[in-house]
Amino acid sequence: MSTTAVAVTTAGGGRSTVDLVLPLVAVGAAGAAAGYAYIRRVRRAHGRTTPGGASSPPHPPGPPQSASRPALDEQACAALVAADDRIRAARCELGFAEALFAAEDTARFRRTVDEAAAELAAAFRMRQRYDEGVPKEEAARGHALAGIVGRCEEAQGLLDSAAGAFEGLREPGRASGQALVVAEGRFRELTGRVGAAEAVLAGLRARYAPTATADVVGNVEQARDRLLFATVRLNEARQSADSGQREQVARQLRAAEGAITQAGVLLEGVDRLAAELQAAEQAVPAALAAAEAELSRARAEAEATEEGSEGQGEGEEEAPDASPGELHARLLRTDAVLASIRRGLPGRQPAAGKPDSRPAGPDSHRRDAHGRTPHGPDSDGGPDTGGQGAHEAGWDPVGVLRRIVRATASHGAERDGALQAAALITARTAGGAAADFVETHRGAVGVTARTRLAEAQRLLATGDPADRASAEALAEEARELAELDVRAHGNPYGGPDHTAGVGGAVLGGVVPAEDPDGGTPAGFAGPAAPAADG
Repeated sequence: MSTTAVAVTTAGGGRSTVDLVLPLVAVGAAGAAAGYAYIRRVRRAHGRTTPGGASSPPHPPGPPQSASRPALDEQACAALVAADDRIRAARCELGFAEALFAAEDTARFRRTVDEAAAELAAAFRMRQRYDEGVPKEEAARGHALAGIVGRCEEAQGLLDSAAGAFEGLREPGRASGQALVVAEGRFRELTGRVGAAEAVLAGLRARYAPTATADVVGNVEQARDRLLFATVRLNEARQSADSGQREQVARQLRAAEGAITQAGVLLEGVDRLAAELQAAEQAVPAALAAAEAELSRARAEAEATEEGSEGQGEGEEEAPDASPGELHARLLRTDAVLASIRRGLPGRQPAAGKPDSRPAGPDSHRRDAHGRTPHGPDSDGGPDTGGQGAHEAGWDPVGVLRRIVRATASHGAERDGALQAAALITARTAGGAAADFVETHRGAVGVTARTRLAEAQRLLATGDPADRASAEALAEEARELAELDVRAHGNPYGGPDHTAGVGGAVLGGVVPAEDPDGGTPAGFAGPAAPAADG
């Protein structure tokens, strides 16, 4: 799986003048209920006003009664993306406010964001069900789309209701320079972590196969790009503060905060993956032993079933889940996968002439002299990286766990604790990678990728082991779809006509693509938008 990196250079190699130097609700068949909920929410959202009596910023109008299905579908998709972008931006700006103010001053805004996020989560759940064909009835599907729009309107309205008070909280800090100090401090902290993250990534790439680090291979460079953009915006904010231009300070500071937050996500992604790979290494021996024990149990049950069927008379037969031939083939496939994994484990060699099926010892996660990869040909579609390629590439412990879990799924192995733990590691790894990618590329990522990610996160949050395989598959799909969106989007902002790092900021949804240098950055009050006169 590839990672798209944005490369942006500073025109003329110029430096900053300030000492901030960068070191290089599910929808059922009752569609009418959803439609009613939509109407109720839209009326509430349109009737809500912000503190001070100002009307809420206008949102896209609700769907007319005569709206065609494609038009309503398009509006629902746009509403989901807009609400998702705004909630992400609101969380970012709120995080900086929480670093400056006491918890009692920001608690109400955290509750508001959480309530808006709950509405959006329900809307995404409805969209996922819609994509799965639920409900089926034509009229009910139209009501479902209207319900999605209504949920998104409600989320936007909740943020609208608090936007004025939140701006009132932030303005004194910006005027006094304290908010800028907080942002500069976070900037310097992350700048100091770039080299450490680069070293961690280099160590991971030396120890593991390329597949193990593919999700973060561009993270450090992208973090540098975001911090480069933040450097410029912080310098501009400082200059505007010195000259008393409060509106400029707010705009430039919000842009810097958005870029700084995304740089943190990218760097933390490297550290998280390092921890996940270490946890996976430690889990492989127990998971493989548990898988082999489950295989032995399944084989014994199959033999007992076959013997029992031979002793039954006519009319006493019970329909099995699979024919004896199918059961036998499943067992052979699982056995082949586990033997392939065993042969590829670092520090272990199969016995001459047959696969090594002994349980892994405490040192089995260590690399052998050849850096042997755990992958091999198998029925679950894992690549064959045996031979010379395996000796050079290292191994992918998360990939090994994934193959173990998938190979044993058809035998009811999810009941085993070690295999449950393995499935949790792989699902969390996939979910974290997808979430980071969408967060830092949201300016280009469409509704389908976001919907799959939201469903993956919902399933992971249930804590039910039966949901983990689906959560992982959805997270992988979300990442793949998001990458396709980013490749289609491209980067038209890499030239000297724009601020350094602006391509990454546009890709991250921090500033608007239509007016990246002069537009309004994303924040609690609303999404990124071009300047009113532009």
